[in-house]
Amino acid sequence: MGTSVRVRFAPSPTGYLHVGGARTALYCYLHAKKNNGQFILRIEDTDTERSTEESLKMQIQDLLWLGLRWDEGPDPKTLEDQGSYGPYRQSQRLDIYKKYAQKLLEEGKAYYCFLTDEELEEQRAAAKAANRPFRVESPFRDWPLEKALKEVESGRAAVVRFKVPLQNKDYVFQDIVRGEVRLPSHMIGDFVLLRSNGMPVYNFCCAIDDALMKITHV
Repeated sequence: MGTSVRVRFAPSPTGYLHVGGARTALYCYLHAKKNNGQFILRIEDTDTERSTEESLKMQIQDLLWLGLRWDEGPDPKTLEDQGSYGPYRQSQRLDIYKKYAQKLLEEGKAYYCFLTDEELEEQRAAAKAANRPFRVESPFRDWPLEKALKEVESGRAAVVRFKVPLQNKDYVFQDIVRGEVRLPSHMIGDFVLLRSNGMPVYNFCCAIDDALMKITHV
């Protein structure tokens, strides 16, 4: 028996639902219904400065007006979670993201990076001048965790970066539309997982949520 199809539409409640978002929601909904799967509504509201309850309520009403009903996610009336994989609002899942960031730090797969904005801009300018892709080169990549923690505890600003393996290889995945997609590893720098204020970045949240919510198609 194959894995049940589970897809998600994950808007950010920072304004009205736009046409592109409505199209994405429709594609996800139709794919779920065609395959007798589940359509999940997840709210990506980690942008606390721009996300509002009013925008969330408006977007939910827009989805209902389009005839799209979700199997899991916020209840249309009460906004309370419906489903077995909640919370369905990222702002209520911060402890989950920080737990996985800590796990990566302890396993040596992530590190605290103390590069300043000015230093990063210098690296971007150098990459542009050399006509090569920008890739972060952090002198803090191989610092022992204990040493980095002392700096963090002293108040030094730091982000948490994922330690991308340095060996040259292609990351390969299958896309339903484009077929096989290859991404050379040298094109990927050590990307940020947690900002200096401790908030997780969008892509980190999505990867964790998709795995924990057993999303099968994106």
